[in-house]
Amino acid sequence: MEAGTQKTLILAARRSLLGVADPLVARQLAEQIARSEGTAPPAIATSLAELRELSSRVWPPAILLDDELVRGAPLGDSLRYFTATAPVILLAPLERQSEVAQLVAEGELEFVVRAGDFIPLAASLVERRLRWAKMSESLLGAPWGEFADNVGAIFRHEINNPLTGILGNAELLLAHRERLASVDALRVETVVDLAVRLRETVRRLSNEWESQPHSLKSA
Repeated sequence: MEAGTQKTLILAARRSLLGVADPLVARQLAEQIARSEGTAPPAIATSLAELRELSSRVWPPAILLDDELVRGAPLGDSLRYFTATAPVILLAPLERQSEVAQLVAEGELEFVVRAGDFIPLAASLVERRLRWAKMSESLLGAPWGEFADNVGAIFRHEINNPLTGILGNAELLLAHRERLASVDALRVETVVDLAVRLRETVRRLSNEWESQPHSLKSA
């Protein structure tokens, strides 16, 4: 089997990973995620040990972790372990939000309050992470020759223009941080940091593209 084909099959087989203590909730989440077109059924763990073991084998693009699975173990330690493997969506009561505010601010974690009809929101966040992973892998695997000649201009205008609006509005919110809750202020700071990082990435990629020989661009 050719290396490119093998890589494609591996990426297509990647599955999200659900660590949920309640089997009924796990099944409802899995069914909701599986409805998304082209999405492989998630792997499910019902204990912390099983979740750790599966995370090393499934190579998940996203992990949903129910805080009830972590009872008896420090939440922070478990989150650091799993965020080193994949982005994590944490299901937990509202009162635990302050414990994980820093990870949320750093973009390593998304928080879903386990109250009311939380399953559609949690499933949609997992699906979004799956879409992002597929897009990222597609872009990273594509050779320069597959991009249009004007890709540098596309990067700058189609991405940087709306990005400037996002950054400007986030900075305006931070100018009135005294009106924001501390957790919300941290989230806005994360938006600013990630927008700046993305702007620099776009600049670097467009510069790299424009420095490529014409023969490589048209290959």
